[in-house]
Amino acid sequence: MRDDVYLCDSGGTPLRETADLMDFLGDAVWGGARWVALPVARLHDDFFTLRTGVAGEIAQKFANYRIGLAIVGDVSRHVAASTAFRDWVRESDRGRHVWFVRDLEELEARLADG
Repeated sequence: MRDDVYLCDSGGTPLRETADLMDFLGDAVWGGARWVALPVARLHDDFFTLRTGVAGEIAQKFANYRIGLAIVGDVSRHVAASTAFRDWVRESDRGRHVWFVRDLEELEARLADG
C-alpha cells in the first residue's frame, strides 16, 4: 500500500463516533497520510443507518482535515437494506473525500487513477 494511506487495524471495538476515530485521524495527519483505509468491520451499525447522523459526522470530520476516508470491505448488505445508504455510497464514490472499496487493491487502483 502507498505511503500516503494510513491503514486501520481490522480488529478492535466497532467505532461509533467521531471521537472514536480521532486517534486514527491524528495518526494519519501526523504521518503525512492523505487517506485513511478503514475496514467495514470497525464501523458500528449506526454508521450504516444514515438517520443516526454518524456517517455524516464522520465524513465531515475527515473532510475538515482534508483526509480522504476509504471504507474497505463489503457493504452490500447495508446497500440492499437502505435506499438512502445506497444513494450515499454511489454519490460518495463519485467524489474525492469518501470512497467505498471492496479491498485495498481497489483503493490502490482508484488512487493511481488520480
